[in-house]
Amino acid sequence: MAVDFKTYVDQACKAVEEFVSIYYETMDKRRWPLTRLYLEKAILIWNGNLITGLEALANFFDVLPSSEFQVNMLDCQPVHEQATQAQTTVLVVTSGTVKFDGNKQHFSNQNFQLTAQTTTNNPVEDCKRLLPFSGLG
Repeated sequence: MAVDFKTYVDQACKAVEEFVSIYYETMDKRRWPLTRLYLEKAILIWNGNLITGLEALANFFDVLPSSEFQVNMLDCQPVHEQATQAQTTVLVVTSGTVKFDGNKQHFSNQNFQLTAQTTTNNPVEDCKRLLPFSGLG
């Protein structure tokens, strides 16, 4: 029996909520397992800087100062199977704030492309952008 689209979207959103919670908790408290979430040819774009591959990601996460992320908004959309070679894929957008090493707070936006099953031809993409924080009093 085929799952209707609304049920599919609801299931995807529930899974994404759990993923986002685990991802940012791991980012803030114990980064070393994060690379397990990425493929060998993964791409991370952090404030316009390109980081490619697991070794480069591990090095990047290792030198990144300690963080405190707060997710204020989460959105997810399943990606049509024609665009992903029939792989179950969800586009995730988060928005919130982050403080690094106790410094000034910044607005933070992150886009994930999560794929349940991938081939080596489709690297996972992750794009992160930090914006100045004006302090909404």
